[in-house]
Amino acid sequence: MHAVLKNTFQFISRKVYWQQILAVLFLLLAIFFFRSERKELATIIPNLEKADAGWLSLGIPAIIFCTLFQGGLYRKSFASINLTLKWGDAVALFLKRNFIGVFLPAGSITSLAYSPSQIRKSGFSKMQVHQASGLFAFASLLTVFIAGLPVIIYAVFSNGLFGNAWIGLIIIFLIIAGLVFIARSIRQRGFLYKFLDSRLPAFTPFINELFAANVNGRKFSGAVLYSLGVEISGMLFVYLAMFALGLPASFGVAAITYIVAVLMMVISPFLKGLGAVELAMVYALGQFGYSPADALSITILFRLAEFWIPLAAGVLAFAWRGKELFLRLAPAILCFFLGLINIISAVTPPIHQRLRLLHKYIPLDATRASHILVLFIGISLLVTAAYLFRGLKNAWAIALVLSVFSLIGHLTKALDYEEAILAALTVIVLLITASQYRIRSSNKWMQTGIKTALLSFLAVLIFGFISFYFIDVKDFGIDFTWQDSIRHTLNSFFLLQDSGLYPKTRFGHEFLALIRVLGIFTWGFLLFTFIKPNFHKQSANISQLERAKFLLSQFGNSANDYFKTYKDKLFFFSDIHEAFIAYRISGGFAVVLESPVCEEENKLSVLAEFDHHCRKMGLIPAFYRVDESSIPWFNILRKQKVLIGQEAILEIKNFSLEGKDKASLRNGLKSLQKKEYHTTVHPSPHTPEFIAALKNVSDEWLKSYEVKELVFSQGMFSESELQHQDIITLVDKDGQVKAFLNVIPDFAEDECTYDLIRKTMDAPAAAMDGLIIALIQYAKEKGKLFLNLGMVPMSGLGNPENAAEQIIKIAADKIKRFQHYKGLREF
Repeated sequence: MHAVLKNTFQFISRKVYWQQILAVLFLLLAIFFFRSERKELATIIPNLEKADAGWLSLGIPAIIFCTLFQGGLYRKSFASINLTLKWGDAVALFLKRNFIGVFLPAGSITSLAYSPSQIRKSGFSKMQVHQASGLFAFASLLTVFIAGLPVIIYAVFSNGLFGNAWIGLIIIFLIIAGLVFIARSIRQRGFLYKFLDSRLPAFTPFINELFAANVNGRKFSGAVLYSLGVEISGMLFVYLAMFALGLPASFGVAAITYIVAVLMMVISPFLKGLGAVELAMVYALGQFGYSPADALSITILFRLAEFWIPLAAGVLAFAWRGKELFLRLAPAILCFFLGLINIISAVTPPIHQRLRLLHKYIPLDATRASHILVLFIGISLLVTAAYLFRGLKNAWAIALVLSVFSLIGHLTKALDYEEAILAALTVIVLLITASQYRIRSSNKWMQTGIKTALLSFLAVLIFGFISFYFIDVKDFGIDFTWQDSIRHTLNSFFLLQDSGLYPKTRFGHEFLALIRVLGIFTWGFLLFTFIKPNFHKQSANISQLERAKFLLSQFGNSANDYFKTYKDKLFFFSDIHEAFIAYRISGGFAVVLESPVCEEENKLSVLAEFDHHCRKMGLIPAFYRVDESSIPWFNILRKQKVLIGQEAILEIKNFSLEGKDKASLRNGLKSLQKKEYHTTVHPSPHTPEFIAALKNVSDEWLKSYEVKELVFSQGMFSESELQHQDIITLVDKDGQVKAFLNVIPDFAEDECTYDLIRKTMDAPAAAMDGLIIALIQYAKEKGKLFLNLGMVPMSGLGNPENAAEQIIKIAADKIKRFQHYKGLREF
């Protein structure tokens, strides 16, 4: 079996290796071709500029119909195995797979393995999606052959061209025939099935399930019709491109060119034939008398409709799924690029014709002032963009004001309407996404900034006025009046260009630079104080803590409730119910431990109340360790969920050390006994010497494993807390503590749990096992029915429902540092 798998993987590796070589070869050929045709390329732009807008506009409905045909092909493929797929989900599935397929080796096939969350949420199993996707691929190949056969026959017998195109059709026919043979052989348990079953028996169940679907022939014929619609749409793209460019148009030539392009896409292993398709289409059109420039123009218009626009639509399909993230990122990215463009625009000369037109309406001094203003705004936008990512309300307001000034600055600098359009777009996006920015800035810092700016302004104004008024005439060549002194001081401090001020000495340059540096630091500090987040640390007072503990005693029902009154928590108390929420503030988020502590029927209203409270504070609520039974409350509030792991609950009465699966536990316990280790339960309270011995174990554990105590859903070593908890220790024959765990209050009915479980470096390998077995016995003696062993991260992700869960699953399966979670789950 090992040899067969090894040979199989080697074959796959060789196949991928040759795919990569072929992809590089196609790209190199395309580069060589376009390089050799560089003179013709120079004539393409004039050709495209002359394209008829009426014919080009017809390409838009053609693209829409082609996309709908692809969606219909998916719908009918799913319907062929009696599954109902919505039109919107079908179109989104095509756009996303088409986008992914561009970047995958053999993307037209490998992208079929991707299933968006909409498909998974429809209740389809992974196998059903594979079956429907296989039918989609088969129908697509079949229609390429059906549409290509008469086209190639026409090309060969009409003018003897493209005789070699038979090779591509024969390859497709052989693939189709091979797929039919494979499906029939497996379904009828024929030779191929028996061969695979004997060589790869582990894959037999998968193969049986894959080919077990009963295909509805009538509905599959509908899939074939939709696929033919896709092929006809592709031919129309080429045909419309001929008309749009004012070239001799022939549907027969368009059909032949399209089929040649599709054949190149089918055999191309990478980027869906990018480069190779263009090369083939230009060659095909050249055979019918089109010049290289005309052929390239037709090809570019066709690829725009068939390749680039669907690719961009795929990006939008993914962006729409994560539109909340997109709405947060888009303004910051736009502000960043607007800042860069402002800086570049300010340091490059304006277009002379626009500047001459502008001077008819705006004084020269005003345009020069706007020029410097654009530079200052550009730098400020770069700084503000970083704070927009954090959702800061003041950053949004500053970015909006700066974008408006940028818009005005570009228009008054030199009628730079291109940059002004980007500024206007940024303003519009900021206005649309205003609700995304809720984090408030610190009032204390803003007051400090305003006071500092005012004092600096007054100080510089007085300093500049006196200095300019009494400065030596030789430094600037001007005998300043008191009005001149104030005006030049203000211009320099506000970083505006002063056309009447030219230093003539080194002292004059240094003096002017000093005032401008003071202005830069003043406005920079003011900007910082206005965008500094208001994340002041808080702490719960004694009365809040006592109230929270009382509510826990009334409504607590979780093993994590003990940590809700830990010293790192803040409390939100409901104004309408007896309820509280325990949370921490971190990076603009209010991170809540589990769900509210209250009556079950009040949870929804308390969650809504807390959501409103977070909005007022400018925080985004995030709930950690929410159990499955509480998910409906969050679904009503339209919260998104991510599965991060599973909680391990042991039913004590059914636990036994008997059986093969407990052999390692029994061996570990026997090893402890032979080495004269034993476990002991120590009821609270404890002596200072005992607590000190536990601290030595804890410190050694933290140091040896290079970990820090993370306090949120777990505790830390606290002498005051441990003093009131039962402790289970593992000691050696000399009475030295080698490992321990502490039993903490569990508010879940009939359940027992623990917090810290730590050991020394020289503790035996079975130390933890011994402590857990002792804890099970302890819980049994206390009359408990269940033991909560804690959460296993990255567990239970068999069917991920969203992109985040897919990433977690991949990390758990592929990244070495997370592999130990599998062992923890098995334990």
